[in-house]
Amino acid sequence: MDIKSLGSSYCKENLLKKLEDGARLHVYDVDDRALRNFEAEAPTKGRVCSNAREVAESSVRITTCKSREADQLTNAAPRRFLFTMVPEGRHVRSVYLDSHAGVLTTSVDDKILVDCSTIDTATSMDVGAAVCQNSKTAAFYDAPVSGGSLGAVAGTLTFMVGCVEDDPNLELLQALLRSMGASIFPCGGFLLGLTAKLCNNYCSGLIAIATAEAMNIGIKSGMKPSLLARVFATSTAQSTINDKWNPVPGCLSECPGEQGDLALAVEAADRVGAQLRLGVPALQVYQEAREDERCHDLDSRVVFRYIGGDEDWETKLSARG
Repeated sequence: MDIKSLGSSYCKENLLKKLEDGARLHVYDVDDRALRNFEAEAPTKGRVCSNAREVAESSVRITTCKSREADQLTNAAPRRFLFTMVPEGRHVRSVYLDSHAGVLTTSVDDKILVDCSTIDTATSMDVGAAVCQNSKTAAFYDAPVSGGSLGAVAGTLTFMVGCVEDDPNLELLQALLRSMGASIFPCGGFLLGLTAKLCNNYCSGLIAIATAEAMNIGIKSGMKPSLLARVFATSTAQSTINDKWNPVPGCLSECPGEQGDLALAVEAADRVGAQLRLGVPALQVYQEAREDERCHDLDSRVVFRYIGGDEDWETKLSARG
């Protein structure tokens, strides 16, 4: 799990607090510093593993979580869970398929493997097929999340699970996922959790650009953006992007950006033959912003800077009186 960003909020704010006394959360990250920080913050409830295989070998039963849902399932058949969340498809392949230290180099019999990464569906399909080939009793699910680090801390994340509504493992999955999130959607079948997330990223990515452009018009016309954001919040321009992830600095007191991968959504549309009018030019905006030295390595809200938005709006509006 990428515990230095979103995964860290999962671990510290939700899972660790809900573990029973004596239970431990086993984690691995390629970032040694992130692992050391995690170990320091959770000396009794967290255990750092040396690779993905070791985490798989240490995975524990759902009943180690304190929750009403888990209590209701104490008589369920024993199943062990492994959650993964990493940045890209190549990382997911490495975690599961690496020939030396991957998850599938050890037995995954009777395990439920849940990948919460936002990646391409082709990679998830390959990993799912490899899991099925490795074990007849294991199950693999795509279950990407939405809500960002704020949602992770608050426990209000949305999980989009690639399964049908009558999946035999869904009740178990919901019991554990509710330790981290508020909304769990079975999306209809394998890979459809990722489909839902990519559609969400596509829509929110377009809204972010539109919000940045509209805010820029307002600021250049002399309007205070925090006021304009409040107008949007009660009008037809209302959106989660405006309310929680507004791209204008200073509009919100706490607003860490969420990097949505619009490119994956555009690729998915091309793969299924869905026609896009806005996606390609929007993707070009993000790609150009990424290459701009003023915006390099920053989150998707930096599009406001890229389109020429004035980040010093407070000083200039104050000077106008």
